[in-house]
Amino acid sequence: MTTPAPIARVMVDSPLPQLDRLFDYAVPAAMASDVAPGVRVRVPLRSAGRIADGFVIEVVTEIDYTGVLSELEAVVSTASVLAPEVVALARAVADRAAGTANDVIRLAVPKRQVRVEKVWLAGQADGTSAAAEADPVTPADVAAYPADRLARAIAGGEKHAVDAVPRVVALPDGRQVGHWATTMAAAATHALASGGSAILSVPDYRDQEQLIAALEAVLPASRIVHLDARQSNPDRYRAHLDCLGETPLAIVGNRSVVYAPAARLALIALWDDGDPLHAEPLSPYVHTRDAALVRQQQQGCALFFLGHSRSTEVERLVEIGYLGTLGPARNYSPKIVPTAQQAPQDRYAAIARIPSTAWREAKTALETGPVLVQVARPGFAPRLACDSCGQSARCGHCDGPLGTKTSGSVPACTWCGKPAAAWTCGNCEGTRLRQVGQGTVRTAEDLGRAFPGVRVIIADGDRPLLHVDDAPALVVATRGAEPLAAGGYHAVLLLDGERMLARESLRVGEDCLRWWANAAALAKPGAPVVLVGVGGALATALATWRPQSYAAAELVDRRRLRFPPAIRVATVTGTADTVEKALASIAGLTGADVLGPLDTDAGVRAIVRFDYSQGAAVATALRAEIIRAATVRRKRVPGKSIPLALPTLKVRFDDIEPFIE
Repeated sequence: MTTPAPIARVMVDSPLPQLDRLFDYAVPAAMASDVAPGVRVRVPLRSAGRIADGFVIEVVTEIDYTGVLSELEAVVSTASVLAPEVVALARAVADRAAGTANDVIRLAVPKRQVRVEKVWLAGQADGTSAAAEADPVTPADVAAYPADRLARAIAGGEKHAVDAVPRVVALPDGRQVGHWATTMAAAATHALASGGSAILSVPDYRDQEQLIAALEAVLPASRIVHLDARQSNPDRYRAHLDCLGETPLAIVGNRSVVYAPAARLALIALWDDGDPLHAEPLSPYVHTRDAALVRQQQQGCALFFLGHSRSTEVERLVEIGYLGTLGPARNYSPKIVPTAQQAPQDRYAAIARIPSTAWREAKTALETGPVLVQVARPGFAPRLACDSCGQSARCGHCDGPLGTKTSGSVPACTWCGKPAAAWTCGNCEGTRLRQVGQGTVRTAEDLGRAFPGVRVIIADGDRPLLHVDDAPALVVATRGAEPLAAGGYHAVLLLDGERMLARESLRVGEDCLRWWANAAALAKPGAPVVLVGVGGALATALATWRPQSYAAAELVDRRRLRFPPAIRVATVTGTADTVEKALASIAGLTGADVLGPLDTDAGVRAIVRFDYSQGAAVATALRAEIIRAATVRRKRVPGKSIPLALPTLKVRFDDIEPFIE
């Protein structure tokens, strides 16, 4: 009996939405031994005789098509770098967001590095790549949580919102990390000991450093893989290849690590899912949290969302019973001291622009150790205004706000960086500027005068700093850039609360609570954390260390207003014609309503709001319109050789940008 010829089903690497499907190609006999799911190939396309790259998704012997198939052009590499579980995840999240699986796979699979790949293939051939199997893993527990609770949750594939302990702890080698990092590391040891891998996603490099340090304290180095977009291309590709093996690993990275290959996945853990760095800026714009939820459902692993505060998205999942809650066995709340922004009585407090209560707490703490001062913005004066009329000074090139980074420096645009030495007010034609607000540099100068003889340290985007010692010092840092202090800060001052809350955004309340809670967690046990100039529900939630209560109240308001995450939203942007047709495709769906459309700089935009139960139907309808808009043909203009531009339609799901201002 003749063996049927193999047929490769290939996903072509193309951004065109109409090509987001599998194409069938005959496998030449000379390539049959090299073609397998996950390998890179080159294939012919019928249009203009082009050759395209792609991945083999599966190899079959029968298909419905009865005609003659084109043959594969070449096998680029025999390395199977696209894992089946990643293909399934890419397809699912793309369908959920009306995107293409190709776009997700570009995030998941790094660019090929030939030398790295050859070394890996050689290791696969001689068996040296499996050497890590000899390194044993001993499960570690975290004393702050009920005994064996993490282990049971992982073994049972449970899903939880985990309340992190607000502490800084010292590792055996003396390095300082947040307690949350040791919790994630301990959870990873249980996952690996059970024979499965753990994917651990954190927002940025600061968190990655802490988590890797915590992992190195409880796991062999061969069981830890760092997979991050900041790595060099060879290092990232090498890490990706390491994840393809059979050895259970702890895979650490930022948002794209959720797409790392891990066939026997036992745990996905996300730290601080409310951080905007978890939001993917590339199409199809799927948040790390949503990708993790889809992957957990597909592979049945445990799922943890850790944080000092709780996002409204996680709170919604808790309230509907999809997530459980897991907290420490006893109360670890920091000592929060809310205080109004009253006129300081002490002349030094007046110089430092802080209430006398905060000044006294800082003065006492500086006798024994460092004090953290959190401010809203970097630079000297984050914003400048016209001295005559008070209108904000704007850049003449891009209309961005003007600011100064140091005392006496030339004003410059905070967006494009262009200097504005000859600035003129567009409102009153004034030429004099006055400073509005205080950044890290100006605050450091003020505090230096208020606390003479005390060392002042600045930590912000221009001066990144990860750690400080336990000697007395004033550490002035922007939100998210706070360094860790050995043993914790002896006091924490949270300034500029009113300025942070003045930002117009749907998430401003939960963002501020997250910033303040993360800073408060850097204090040593019993040290005062002074919240300046903020009252109401936010101050109460922080003072009682019940941030989930604020998230719950916020969610009640969002339900009343039909704002995300109580419902889902999608923005539809394009020409007036394409947007109109896209909206018409979902007009009959129950529970879907439209805000707009309206004209924007990017074109006509409408916001579609819909219930979660209608998500699949809305995504399917809008994806069909995206493909239709991309494939429509326009007639050439008589006498011109260049055709009219094809219409564009852009759809972004779960986009909260329209709710920012």
